[in-house]
This record gives sequence, C-alpha cells and structure tokens, in this order.
Amino acid sequence: MMAITAAQVKELRDRTQVGMMDAKKALVAADGDMDKAIDVLREKGLAKAAKKAGNVAAEGLAAITIDGNVAAVIEVNSETDFVASNDKFQNFVKLVGQAVVANKPADMPAALALTIDGQTIDEAAKALTAVIGEKISFRRFEIVEKGDGDHFGAYLHNAGQIAALVTVEGADEETARDIAMHVAAINPKFLSREDVPADQLAHEKAVFTEETINEGKPEKIVPRIVEGRVNKWLSEISLVDQEFVKDSDKTVAEYAQSKNGTVKGFVRFEVGEGIEKKQDNFVDEVMGQIK
Repeated sequence: MMAITAAQVKELRDRTQVGMMDAKKALVAADGDMDKAIDVLREKGLAKAAKKAGNVAAEGLAAITIDGNVAAVIEVNSETDFVASNDKFQNFVKLVGQAVVANKPADMPAALALTIDGQTIDEAAKALTAVIGEKISFRRFEIVEKGDGDHFGAYLHNAGQIAALVTVEGADEETARDIAMHVAAINPKFLSREDVPADQLAHEKAVFTEETINEGKPEKIVPRIVEGRVNKWLSEISLVDQEFVKDSDKTVAEYAQSKNGTVKGFVRFEVGEGIEKKQDNFVDEVMGQIK
C-alpha cells in the first residue's frame, strides 16, 4: 500500500474542505490517487465540490486584441506581479497581441517566430528577460473569428489577471461585454451542456448515483434524484444555462435572447492557471530565517 504524505492530506483538505482524518482515509482508499480520493469523499457526501489542483504561481498579464472580425486572447508570464505594471512589459504584451491578431499563427512555435520590432517574439522575450532580470514568457494564445452580424465582448478583470472574450450573434457589443464580465466572474467550463464530453458526464452520473445510494434513498427514486443532480451540475458548468450575474431571474441564454442575441462562444484566460506553484518547505523557510 502506498504511504500517504502530509502534503497529500493537506492538498486534499484544501481542495475539498473536509477533516484531516476523512482526507487521509480517502487517500488510503484511493491508494494515493488525488482525483479518486475526491470521488470517494463525494460519494460519501463529505465533499460537494472540489477545487482544481495546481496553485497559481505564474504572474503576468492576459490581454485581448481585436482587429475587425478577428480577436486574439493572449497570456504573457513574468515571475512576480511587480513586473506586470512595468511599461516595457506592458508594451511587449501589446505588440505580441497585435502580431498574433494580424498573422493568425497556427500554433505556439509559429507565434513565437512572428516578428515584432525587427526580432522574433521569442528573441524579444529573451531580450526583455535580460533587461528586466526576470523570466518573461509568452505562454499561450487563442484566435477567435466572427461574422459581420456578430459582436465581440471583451472584458479584462483586475487589469489583466483574467481576460474574457465572448462572441454573440446579433444583439450588440454592450450585451456581449456584459456576458464577458459574467464569464470572468463565474468561470464556466463549457458553452452548453451539449459540449460536455460523454465520459465526463458518465463519470459524474456514477458519482452522484453512488452518493445517492449511500444516503439511503429508496432504490426506485434513485434515478430521478441522480437526474436532478446531473441537471443541476450541468447548469452550473454550462455558460448558457448559468444564472446571469446581473439578473439572476434569467439564464445567460435568456439574457442574450432578451437583447435579440445568441451566445456563440467564449474564451477565458486566467493568468497562471494550471501552472504548479513552487512549493517551499515552510519549516525550512522559518529555520532559515532564525539562523
């Protein structure tokens, strides 16, 4: 059997808000597999939801550049948040956005080979790293194209910590921007429930079924309860089904319809998401300050 570490227990507690012993038992039952341990806790009704792993470590800026019917959402990273307010860094982010939207590169290698100020973006990032004294990296981008009858809604939260871009068919730019604000705040995973992968849907259904059975519900009503829980979960992760933040009486789809529009797509970049944070040993850190 795999030895369970205190760090694993802490991560599971941070992600599920359960007690220490419950977290340890779940990890033992799952043989140290974090995702399985979360399912074990959910099936027992101890954890209603779990936060994504991977503390956000990278700093920097996310930005949106729009040129007619083409938009680019980009993320450029630095090591500290202090650099995000540096004029040279901000100018680099602006030039990268302009180059990406103008050239529509197919992938990151093609994007890094684009030219700004007479050098490739890759070379410019390295040069800026030398000037600022902190690693600068152009991490990712997404190109979005719209039709003439569509509107882009762009919203930057906290000066570029989150960038949300929404495409709405019909309606107007203000409606699209309102929905982009919603995307920034609520962080939907999919546009609609139809976009949820079948295996993910099946997995959630299995977990809800186990949880409902463990609650001692009569067998004949279990499928109905599970269906209700699956529908609630789908409405929470699908943008068009979510309650609109500015008017909770309407879903996002209903809000768009009230403005004669339909939501076609969205992109949301949060700076540093999915990047593992460098874990410092707290005890060593304290001891280092005492010496």
